[in-house]
Amino acid sequence: MKAKATKVVVKEIRFGPQTDDHDYEFKLKHAIGFLQDGAKLKAYVFFKGRSILFKEQGEVLLLRFANDLEEYAKVDQLPQLEGKRMIIQLSPKKKK
Repeated sequence: MKAKATKVVVKEIRFGPQTDDHDYEFKLKHAIGFLQDGAKLKAYVFFKGRSILFKEQGEVLLLRFANDLEEYAKVDQLPQLEGKRMIIQLSPKKKK
């Protein structure tokens, strides 16, 4: 039984609330690679200092990220604020 068990790998991707388009695209390519390898993905926006005022920007960024990865992954957990982090969890879609 132990030999047949699969280990779940969770990769993390970190954004800032004002992440630029080029940085976003770069991280999106990495996320697609992780999902195609079969790893789960945990993307989060980290708020420093007063940037916590821009919670909406962080949520919009994560929802856009989930939308762009729609064909590769399904959303396990919608954006949720935990302390200074807003987290979303994605898992790869099964291959046909």
